[in-house]
Amino acid sequence: MNTDIQAINARIREESAFLDTLRGEIGKVIIGQTYMVERLLIALLSDGHVLLEGVPGLAKSLAVSTLSAAIRTRFQRIQFTPDLLPADLVGTLIYDQRSGEFRTKKGPIFSNLVLADEINRSPAKVQSALLEAMMERQVTIGETTYPLEDPFLVLATQNPIEQEGTYPLPEAQIDRFMLKLSIGYPDREEELAIMRLNAGEKLPVPDAVIEPEAVIRARDAVRQVYIDEKIERYIIDLVFATRRPAEAGLTDLEDLIAYGASPRASIYLSRAGKAHAFLRRRGYVTPEDIRAVGMDVLRHRVIPTFEAEAEETTSENIVRRIFDQVEVP
Repeated sequence: MNTDIQAINARIREESAFLDTLRGEIGKVIIGQTYMVERLLIALLSDGHVLLEGVPGLAKSLAVSTLSAAIRTRFQRIQFTPDLLPADLVGTLIYDQRSGEFRTKKGPIFSNLVLADEINRSPAKVQSALLEAMMERQVTIGETTYPLEDPFLVLATQNPIEQEGTYPLPEAQIDRFMLKLSIGYPDREEELAIMRLNAGEKLPVPDAVIEPEAVIRARDAVRQVYIDEKIERYIIDLVFATRRPAEAGLTDLEDLIAYGASPRASIYLSRAGKAHAFLRRRGYVTPEDIRAVGMDVLRHRVIPTFEAEAEETTSENIVRRIFDQVEVP
């Protein structure tokens, strides 16, 4: 086993060589926000979608567009509005009068990195148009199904404080996001650097320094990261604690959880934990990798009851208590 781990570590070091270059290029534009940038890289490496939540002005959209610019991929920004239609997103069939036949007009979803800006500004029928693309990596227009290019990531943003004219995301769609990030403000020194950067004559523009093939190879290496059975069972214990808290000794949470995490939570905790280990240049997963990504994987999958909301207990409070209670291997 030690020989296998050494071989995996060697491959991880080789395939992760591009990370410093990529981070440096992103750092030209995005100052601070280390947590957000790292989680975007985890999503990129583990082939998962991300929902970024934060107040306006925290560089959520800029971070996504900068990441795309640093990788030689196609990028598409879609502004979600109340009058957006599913066809505006995935495409539609158009009748050609000259040929007398219908032809397919593909929508902006046919890209590599898709920024769904202010996703909660559009009604459920538009948001649901993303379901097939996000899970099956394909889009059906009429009677024809079209595969999406690899890599394909949906990176969505939403504003948590301005709820007028917004629509709640369907549970089926929320569950398809691997990570939900809660973006905070920069510190004093970071904001000073941001102010100085934007006071200059010309903002820096990132160069395309990474080919998509490097990302795909890195994903293959991430899948090879070793995860011990004890860590796998730890993941299962965490997820089951959201569904059956009494079995984990959390009887006080039973009346606070309406719905626990789905099996996707177990899958995504494993994949995100491997990607977190990859970022640390390690060929094996530790409990700290799972704990590091656990809140981002679980916060949107644990649904509090009305009683919890009355007590001002959020899903984050619940997840934090689960991580504190469940025994670490």
